[in-house]
Amino acid sequence: FAKDNPDKATVAFVVANAAAASNQQTLVFLSVEGVRLSQKGYADDIREEGFAPLKELMDNFVKAGGKIWVCSPCFKKRGLNEANLVAGATIVGGAKLVEFLSAGSPCVSY
Repeated sequence: FAKDNPDKATVAFVVANAAAASNQQTLVFLSVEGVRLSQKGYADDIREEGFAPLKELMDNFVKAGGKIWVCSPCFKKRGLNEANLVAGATIVGGAKLVEFLSAGSPCVSY
């Protein structure tokens, strides 16, 4: 996801930062290969030309009150380490995302 398509991952966090800066409750749900972004160090070398480095975007998002939710089955399937989660990341099941969205929250997908 992020290493194969840094543009997609970067733009997602650029938009997420804009939403968080607008005082909107904002979360990024990482699924499939995107769950790798939840691991400390993974985003450190990802940079898309014309944008801030992905790690900086992720850090700023969390500092602004954004939440990073990580798909539990996707995370487990890839054998990732829960002790190595980046700040602001929480492993959740799909039902948690459905609950958030069912309250009428808008959704953007990348």
